[in-house]
Amino acid sequence: MPYDDIYLDATDKMEKAAEVLVNELKGIRTGRATPGLVENIRVDYYGAPTPLKQVAAISIPDARLIVIKPFDMSSLGAIEKAIQKSELGINPANDGKLLRLAIPPLSEDRRKQLAKMVKEIGEKAKVAIRNVRREAIRSTDDEEKEGKLTEDQKMKLKEELDKLTKDSERKVEEGLEKKTKEIMEV
Repeated sequence: MPYDDIYLDATDKMEKAAEVLVNELKGIRTGRATPGLVENIRVDYYGAPTPLKQVAAISIPDARLIVIKPFDMSSLGAIEKAIQKSELGINPANDGKLLRLAIPPLSEDRRKQLAKMVKEIGEKAKVAIRNVRREAIRSTDDEEKEGKLTEDQKMKLKEELDKLTKDSERKVEEGLEKKTKEIMEV
């Protein structure tokens, strides 16, 4: 039945948009050490760009320190270069066996910049969700014209899509509020 296909497709796409937001927010520095800051940095590992979490163990011994221990010691230099090239703005301390990243506290201006950046990322996620809704409604209208959906089914599906859109946007808002609060916390 086209009704279920349209609804499930929209649900899946909206969940993916929210998932992308969560992953992008993980990589934003808050002044507190978290594995999410570095785990997706791409390391040139034997010629292939590989996420850091696949080539090294990442640990957080305290709130302002990230320790990275490569599984293969020969990749230590490549990991160090990848971190230096990343947008983190932190130089790792290399002792020959592991890397230490000291997370400095954020200035007030930097906190405000990051909060603004979080808001922009959230807006992109909301736009993606609304685009999914628009596409699903267009499909609904097309299915009704072809006689695959009744007018009642079309109206019910549109209501469900509106509810799904509001729920997805609410999840995005909650994620943004949480991240903004983390960033502004001193």
